[in-house]
Amino acid sequence: MGNLQGYNKAVDWWALGVLIYEMAAGYPPFFADQPIQIYEKIVSGKVRFPGHFSSDLKDLLRNLLQVDLTKRFGNLKNGVNDIKGHRWFTSTDWISTYQKKIEAPFIPKYRGPGDTGNFDEYDEEPLRISSTEKCVKEFSDF
Repeated sequence: MGNLQGYNKAVDWWALGVLIYEMAAGYPPFFADQPIQIYEKIVSGKVRFPGHFSSDLKDLLRNLLQVDLTKRFGNLKNGVNDIKGHRWFTSTDWISTYQKKIEAPFIPKYRGPGDTGNFDEYDEEPLRISSTEKCVKEFSDF
């Protein structure tokens, strides 16, 4: 987030909320056909939760996906401890996690480097070269 004006670690806590939501739901918290509609949903501060989300998960996400930076978890006076100490993380052993002593709950099987067996098959979209392509010469052998 370096030199971008107006951004600090608070955006990372927001992104963590988006990641947790998407991993738990299987889809992002804010989606729409047009980017402006996504933006409107984000700034409205309203998030809809699937029925299977626990009250603890919803509470954590409400505090991470908080539009008001002065109220967003991770950005308050207790910093990351508001997140690490949240009820949703009660069973998380942070020290063992940091020391990499936690057994992964799922280890995918693979045949070796480059094995794509754990990914869905899909048709590639044909590559379209724009008639207004810039730097064609520079990327001719790319």
